[in-house]
Parts: sequence; C-alpha cells; structure tokens
Amino acid sequence: MVYVHTLLLFLSWVWVFDQFGLARGDITTARFLRDPETLESREANFKFGFFSPVNSTNRYVGIWYNKEGADQLEVVWVANRDNPLNDSSGVIRISGNGNLQLLDGQNNSIWSTNVTANNEVNSNFAQILDTGNLVLLSNASENTMWQSFDHPTNSFLLRMVLTSDGNASTKPMLTSWKNASNPSNGLFTAGIYHRRLSEFFIWDGDRPYWRSGPWDGRLFMGVRAMYYSAQDVGFRLENENDGTFSLSFSSASQSVTEHYVLTYDGMLTQREWEDDRGDWNVAWQSLQFECDVYGKCGEFGSCNSNNSPICSCLRGFEPRNNQEWSAGNWSDGCIRRTPLLQCGTVGGREDGFLRLRNVKVPDNAARLESDDEGDCQRQCLGNCSCSAYTYNFGFGCMIWSENLIDIQEFASAGVDLFTRVAHSELAGETNKWKVTVAVTVILGTAVLVVFLYSLWRWLHRRHAGKITLNKESNWHNNMVGARLSDAEFQDLPLMKFESLVLATDNFSESKKLGQGGFGPVYKGTFEDGQEVAVKRLSRASGQGQQEFMNEVVVISKLQNRNLVRLLGCCVEGEEKLLVYEYMPNKSLDALLFDPSNREHLDWKKRFNIIKAISRGLLYLHRDSRLRIIHRDLKASNILLDNDLNPKISDFGMARIFESNQDQGDTKRIVGTYGYMSPEYAMEGRFSEKSDVYSFGVLLLEIVSGRRNSSFKDEESMSLLGHAWKLWNEGDILSLIDPAVSALDFQAEILRCIQVGLLSVQEFPEDRPSITTVVSMIESEITDLPRPTQPGFTQRRIASWNGTQQNGRDCYSVNGVSISSLGGR
Repeated sequence: MVYVHTLLLFLSWVWVFDQFGLARGDITTARFLRDPETLESREANFKFGFFSPVNSTNRYVGIWYNKEGADQLEVVWVANRDNPLNDSSGVIRISGNGNLQLLDGQNNSIWSTNVTANNEVNSNFAQILDTGNLVLLSNASENTMWQSFDHPTNSFLLRMVLTSDGNASTKPMLTSWKNASNPSNGLFTAGIYHRRLSEFFIWDGDRPYWRSGPWDGRLFMGVRAMYYSAQDVGFRLENENDGTFSLSFSSASQSVTEHYVLTYDGMLTQREWEDDRGDWNVAWQSLQFECDVYGKCGEFGSCNSNNSPICSCLRGFEPRNNQEWSAGNWSDGCIRRTPLLQCGTVGGREDGFLRLRNVKVPDNAARLESDDEGDCQRQCLGNCSCSAYTYNFGFGCMIWSENLIDIQEFASAGVDLFTRVAHSELAGETNKWKVTVAVTVILGTAVLVVFLYSLWRWLHRRHAGKITLNKESNWHNNMVGARLSDAEFQDLPLMKFESLVLATDNFSESKKLGQGGFGPVYKGTFEDGQEVAVKRLSRASGQGQQEFMNEVVVISKLQNRNLVRLLGCCVEGEEKLLVYEYMPNKSLDALLFDPSNREHLDWKKRFNIIKAISRGLLYLHRDSRLRIIHRDLKASNILLDNDLNPKISDFGMARIFESNQDQGDTKRIVGTYGYMSPEYAMEGRFSEKSDVYSFGVLLLEIVSGRRNSSFKDEESMSLLGHAWKLWNEGDILSLIDPAVSALDFQAEILRCIQVGLLSVQEFPEDRPSITTVVSMIESEITDLPRPTQPGFTQRRIASWNGTQQNGRDCYSVNGVSISSLGGR
C-alpha cells in the first residue's frame, strides 16, 4: 500500500511539472524539456527554455536573464535563431547519439549541438550554469562535449572567452538580430580584425561601420570611456600560440548581469541590471555620436562632434570636392594642398609634421620598434610612403603608409597624431607660432613685473632682511640626502614625522603590531580617527633601505582593490617610514593555519579570497600601468579587512618588467622557501610564471588549511608532494581541510585544486598565465588540462641549506616581510 501511495505522489509531481512548466534540473536521456518548460541555473541567474520575442508568435529556444519586473526578456543566446517553431510542440532532449536536440511536433530535428558521438552517449546530460553558459557534459568522462559560450549569437557575457583568427572574412564573433522581434541573423556582425594590429570592428554587411582603435595591451585606443574606467572594467585581448585571438572582459563588481549586446541597429551596448529601477541600464554604447560612424569625414578628414560642421580637413589638406563638402557630404574626403617632396631633402628643405592632439588614430596602423618619439619620427620621415606617425608611451611607435581614414578628435584622452606635410605648409604654422610666442612673452613679462613689485612691497612691510629656509625645506633636503628623488614621490603624499609620533604614542610597545627584517610595524590613529599601519625602517637593518626604496617606487603607482593601499611616507634625517591602510583581521596565515580561527574561513570566504588574490595578481601582471613581478607572494603577505576581503601586501621584493620583457635574472635571490619556483630558487630566473607558482602553492594551502612546509617529517616532504601523491592515487578529496563543508561545493573545490597543481608544475612553460588561471577559477567548466609533476616534490625543501648555488647568494628574507603581525 505504501508503494502505491509513493507511486501516486510521484505521478502527481510529474503532472505538476508538465502543467506548469517548472524547472526540473538537468536534461538527460530520460528527462526532456517540453514547451513551455524552462530550466533555471543553480543560483537562478539564468533561464533556459522556450520563449517568443516581443510582437512575435514564433517559438525559439534560448537563454535569458532571470529578472522579474523587466519590460521584456533580456535574451543572450538563441539556438534555432534561423529556424523558428510555429507552434508550442517543441521538445528538447538528449538524442540517441548523445547530442542536445530540438524537435518539432513531427519529431523533425530543428537544431542540434552536432558533436561527434562518444561511447557513452547515454550518460550525456545538459545544464544551464550561473554564468549563462549552456553545457553538454559527459557524466562518464566528466568532459564538456559542447557549450553555448563557443557559439555566441549577439551577446558577450562575463567569463565568456571569444576566439577569432582575426580575419574579417571568417565567421565573426557576434551577429545581431534582424530586428527586435526576429532573432535570425541580422545585417551587423562584430569581431576582432587583425592586420598589423588588432582592433574590434562592427561591420554593416561587408562595410566597416565602427572600430575600436588598436589594442595597446591595456585598452582599445579609440574608446574614450576606457581611458577613464580601465581600472574597473577592462578587456583582455591575447594572441594565442596558434595565431588565434581570445577576447574577454572583467568587471570590478564581477556581477554576471554586466554584458555586451550587438543590437539589430549595429550598436554595441554595455548593459547592467539596476535593482533600484528593476530594469536594464545602458552603461556604454559604441556609437554615441555621429563621428563614431566609420570614415564619416572620408580620407584625411577629421571628425569632431563638438564642432559645426563636424567634419574638417587636416591641416595642409583641402576638400576633394568643394561642392559636395559644402553640402554636408564629406564621404569624398580631402587631398593635399601641396604634394610631398620625393624621398630625401630638396634645396635644404624636407617634409615636416603637424600635431593633431587627442585623437582616435586612423585605421590600419603598423607598429615599429622604436627607442623614443624622436626615433619614431625619423623612421617615418625616412619612409617614402609614411603619411603620419604617433608615439604612445608604453606601446611605442605607430605609422601609417596609406591614406588616413576614420580620424576622430576627442576633448580629452586619445593620443597625439603627427601628419606629414610639405615644407611649405610648415611656414604658416611657424608664423603662427612666432606670433603666439611674442604675445606670450609680452604677457609673461607684464605679469612678472607686477609680481616682483608686489613681492617687494610685501617684504618691505614685513621688514624681512633675508629669507630663511623653513622646516619643510629641511625635510625635502633630508629626502635628497636619503637619495630619494621628487619623481619617486610624485604620486605619494608626504607625512611629517611628528604626526606619526603622535599617532603611534611615540611608537609605544602597546601599539606594536609586529617585527620584521625591515623593522617594526605599529598601529597608528590620527586626530580625525583614521587608523593606519606604520612601517618604521630599523636603523640596524641592512636590507631595509633597498626594500623601502623599492616599495615606494612600485606601490605608489598602483591602485587596485585587491592590493593594500600605501597612504604616504615620511623621510626625515635617519627616519624612514611607510604608512598603509590598517587591516584589522591580520594576515591570512593567522587565520588559515590557526586551528582555533580556521573555522571562520568557510569555503565561500576561501573561494572569495582565492579569486581576489588571482585578480590582484592579474592587475600586477597585465592591467596596471607597470608590469610587476611580486616575488614574495605568500599567506603572510595577504592581509584581510573587516569583511575578510584579501589584499596583497609587501612589495619590497617586487620588480618592474618592460612591456617586451618576459623574464629577469638576479644574483640576489630573495623570497620565502616553499613559495619560490624551482627556476627562481635554483637559478635566479623570475617571471610572471614564478608568481603563478607562488599563487599555486598559496591556493593549495587555502584549500587544505596546511602550510607547504608543514610536512617536514612526512613521506611527502611538502604539501605539493602530498597533493601530487593524492592526485595520482585518486584520493584528492583527502586534501580538503576538514573545517570546510565540501559537499555543496565539491566541483568548485576540485577545480581549484587542479588549477593549483597546474600552477606549480616544475617547468614555467607548462604553467598557465595568470589570465588563464583567472578564467579557469571563475569558470564552471571542469574540462581542465591534466597537471604534470610539481617542482620540489623530489627534494625536501627544509634540507636545502641556502648556500651559494651557481655563484648566487641564496637566502630567505621571510623576516623582511611583516608576516608575524597582529591586527593591522
């Protein structure tokens, strides 16, 4: 009887699902999805299922944001966009060959994933992830057979990586809808187009409609908004080894609701969900002004949305067709007033250049190796076909050998463009310059006379016989005596020693937070209540002065939410101090390796810490103004704020890389054994991959709750060896800290362990870049490469005596780092 009731209850639930379209979990060979049923992602960010666009009765299968109250569905992916259903008889199922398939009422295949069948087709299943990615998985091999992120339609989502071979003739990354009611392929496409440099294009059919400007390694040079928000929202474009290009973007908030859409009218828009309004907001769009349209003013024409008319010819040029130009048709562009000289100098005269400030550079630039701006100009002048050049600090020299098109002037941002003109065109500019100089000199002289007279009257009234140096001048002289230049302090506030004495109660022992090789660290409180941490260089420290100088130069130029903030410094006489934001929850090792405090770090907090550290490292390696190699990443250099948000600290060992530099060498090996990569500890070679190795060690420590060096008396010799052993024995779950409840997050934790093992592989070329690490950590895909053996698993770390290796001085400066602090 009990069995009968159970059967009836089960059938009643099946009826409820069928009648009301409730989400039922994954799609399997035994579980279909019938119109109008939908699936929800685990955290209900997205829905997958059947829908009809506004003002349409056609039925489509797609993915959309699960947002109540929005005016209409925000659809981000459509399966059968060019093959709609005309009724509600559609069914989504796993087919006999293991593919995800859409059938109509007559069992005709409308759409399929079309992947090659495997031997375990009955174990395939499909699910919608919280990233908006629809995946087809093999339960037997745990491999991803297919994913919608590899087949985008009109939307670009966070954690999606778009790939392209950079050729405009191949399939583009995004394709617009035909109109608001029809998701079939529209007129506009978008993607990366690579000739000499990489740019993002929108095409109207075969014609360029909008372009982003060249990628300079940090931003697209023709997108104004990126100059102001590159720290918060940044694209990353990478040239892979096989010649393809991968494009992704990151967000400061990491909210999956931020995304980009190529609209049916050819606009690339950035959209964000606003909880207060309960609707979508357009944060940015590609064509905000008429000048944003590609080639609006034709060849050698410049477009400025603040002018009327918006188009003008470059200096030294005139309209090709005056009648058309005057009528507002600028498509014919401009031509030179005076032809250029033939290559070389004629009659002691040579061509010159005129500057156009703050522009979106023309299309089809070529990059040259150049030492400085002067060398860039000489190379252009020596090239008979060169028509313009620009030199952008950090990116280098670009030249143009064809007609200049799609130039746009900005009020600010952009770069300065130097266009080549005949010598005679420079004469008018020289006369204008002479007039400007003369007027400036006359006005400057008048102002100077008035100022000197006022100064004399003031000194006379004050009876000042002489001017003495004040305390601030002495302070500056002290800094010069300490060999610190003004340039190194230009981004950093200077604080008075007296104010720090008061803030720390004259560096009282009760205010002391810790002691390192650099010197003691104190908690300070200013009069306005602001709490700070004050590092004081010990006069007896031989290491500290170099590390002090390095930290000032490096961290004063960095601003990121995942890096500890340097608030100021003080140099007076023998005193040298650094002032940081105060971090009340100590360093990560104080919680992670303390059995009494470890319980405060549940998996969600640990995962947040892992993601934040990886994004901080990504900023140092790729997104900051400088390329920084930290060289001392470890648990004690990760500080925690009130909400246990981590921040990377201690940049005394950091090194700055040039934009074209891949690795460095040193005879002074500094850092902490257990976190050092093999090539750095043994040979003094460091690079981005050595930081990735340190991050991998730290990641495995966070997952396991154990120090890498805590296995001294055990067979595994280190945490890395222990993890590698468990991995090969198929018992990797044993690595997880017992204080972590792993049942609900097992897949996430296992992914982190695999990323950790990939990061600590012995050879640097085998380790992923930090960009790839961030992508793997924040993705829900489990199909990751299989790691090879980590470094230092065959030798006992503690047994290495630190004597000279290959003529290099090898020693640990663990004491230099402020790793033994209390609250900070």
